[in-house]
Amino acid sequence: MIDILNAIVLLLNFLVIPGLAYGCQLALGALGVTLIYGILRFSNFAHGETMAFGAMITILATWLLQGWGVSFGPLPTALLALPFGIGGAVILCLVTDRWVYRFYRKQKSTPVIYLIASLGVMFFYNGLIRFVIGPDDRIFTDGDRFIVTAREFKQMTGLNEGMAFKMTQGITVIVTVICVAALFWFLNKTRTGKSMRAYSDNEDLALLSGINPDRVVMIAWILTAALATIAGALYGLDKSFKPFTYLQLLLPIFAAAIVGGLGSPIGAIAGGFVIAFSEVTVTFAYRKVISYVTQDSVQPDGLVQLLSTDYKFAVSFAILVIVLLVRPTGIFRGQTI
Repeated sequence: MIDILNAIVLLLNFLVIPGLAYGCQLALGALGVTLIYGILRFSNFAHGETMAFGAMITILATWLLQGWGVSFGPLPTALLALPFGIGGAVILCLVTDRWVYRFYRKQKSTPVIYLIASLGVMFFYNGLIRFVIGPDDRIFTDGDRFIVTAREFKQMTGLNEGMAFKMTQGITVIVTVICVAALFWFLNKTRTGKSMRAYSDNEDLALLSGINPDRVVMIAWILTAALATIAGALYGLDKSFKPFTYLQLLLPIFAAAIVGGLGSPIGAIAGGFVIAFSEVTVTFAYRKVISYVTQDSVQPDGLVQLLSTDYKFAVSFAILVIVLLVRPTGIFRGQTI
């Protein structure tokens, strides 16, 4: 029985908890993609770099606060700097919309033109971020590192395996729950949110009803920038900040949005956890778990790992291809903002 408990703790420590935190980060990123698709009807390929830009401003503000001797106790100082990152990302998105996307809206361009324009915006953002903060890893976490350490867990339970719960993982889960609850309240209870939903469902009918399309688009970009910054900062806190990583992160984010159903906020959240747990499950090394379960009667020679962690993004790509072939509308078909 003790061996089974050790196996469960091992899975919780290295599979369930990391998958939960990663799923929250992907869900927030996919929500931003879903909002832009639901309002402007195009896939924003610059979303990953928007996450990186918001995280970059958060890092710079964090360093400034730390230089002034400001801290947040056991919590990361980045939480205090997060509003600055959100403000910077909002300004960037609104300026980009005014200088780039608004022109194509007036021309009533097709979605593929928007997509190509977003690729150009993505490369511009990427160059800007590397110019400002550089291409290297940036670690900006401070405060307490763990809520529960592996040693403390072992002492409490007497098990051989310890379960560590990082502060950044706990913050990620709590912040995600707050953001998702606030977003759904906004979309379902406020007049502006209902206007956005109406515009997403039927643009022509919404315009006839007196809804201001420019205001809807502006609110969509503000929400997207806020979600992108929070997702990017949480990912950087949990792992580390490196500009190129966010370009790679674009694949699992889009996979999450498409798996759940583009245009569906609920689908974006569900898709984020599907992709996250798929990546973590496939790349996890099961050797020690099998040893505990079989009580040393079977000792695997290798790591018993389906794929190396170097190929985790291949999991997202495979799931994305399968969903597009089998159910291109995603899990929550027909659901919109």
